[in-house]
Amino acid sequence: QVQLAESGGGLVQPGGSLRLSCAASGTIFSITAMAWYRQAPGKERELVAYITFDGNTNYAESVKGRFAISADNAKNTVYLQMNSLKPEDTAVYYCNLPRDPVTGARRDYWGQGTQVTVSS
Repeated sequence: QVQLAESGGGLVQPGGSLRLSCAASGTIFSITAMAWYRQAPGKERELVAYITFDGNTNYAESVKGRFAISADNAKNTVYLQMNSLKPEDTAVYYCNLPRDPVTGARRDYWGQGTQVTVSS
């Protein structure tokens, strides 16, 4: 079993910054990639940023230039630095592990979600 523990959400004013963290724990042989998704009220869950543990990254167009995803391989942890936040960034942010960390098979693991609210 794998658990994903997120932290770092909260309330921030427009233009502010937040840093989200997500640590994977449990039975882990190898993690090759992790991602952040978000879901705003009344909307579908969307991919925000994706990172492979060899350093490749991918971002949603709406966050390019403002958000940065990074990973600490040794800690099985992924981070999302969010700068220049906008009210439309308000959502529940979910950490995602897209492959089983033992078998490597395609399987989604999700964190419990952390609320990010951007408001004055």
